[in-house]
Amino acid sequence: METILRPAVRVICLDAAQRLLLLHWRDPFDGAMLWEPPGGGIEPGETPLIAARRELAEETGLDPAAVRDRSVPVERDVRWNGKRYVGSEDFFVARFAEERPALSAAGLLPDERLAFHDHAWIDWSDLNTLPDRVEPPALTSVLAALVPDGPWCVPDASRSRH
Repeated sequence: METILRPAVRVICLDAAQRLLLLHWRDPFDGAMLWEPPGGGIEPGETPLIAARRELAEETGLDPAAVRDRSVPVERDVRWNGKRYVGSEDFFVARFAEERPALSAAGLLPDERLAFHDHAWIDWSDLNTLPDRVEPPALTSVLAALVPDGPWCVPDASRSRH
């Protein structure tokens, strides 16, 4: 299997109720289903932030200005379309004032349209109940690193002892 090192970005989108937007894809190679935040490759000359904003607009039609300028690096190892993609991806967060903002898939490329299955605004506590693989597997940890004051952050009980 060919291994590809591709600089890429992802955007964790949160709605007013702090649900996460995940895109549902069908792998054209083996038909495996995958949930993942919007994102994709960094094009030549782009910074990670510019790429994150572009990818968000292309894949969802959501306002790219919602992407905050802070990111966390996440090591990825994903099999897709008969290839293995490895390397660090920058994950950003975008917040939206409304609940479940409407999406548009108009910006998807033709091959992405074929692979795109669905999207959902998921409560963070339901991530482990999805029937298909979620990438990255430690998405809640990534979310906690980006938004440390969210409900997904469990306080360390040892700190509260007197």
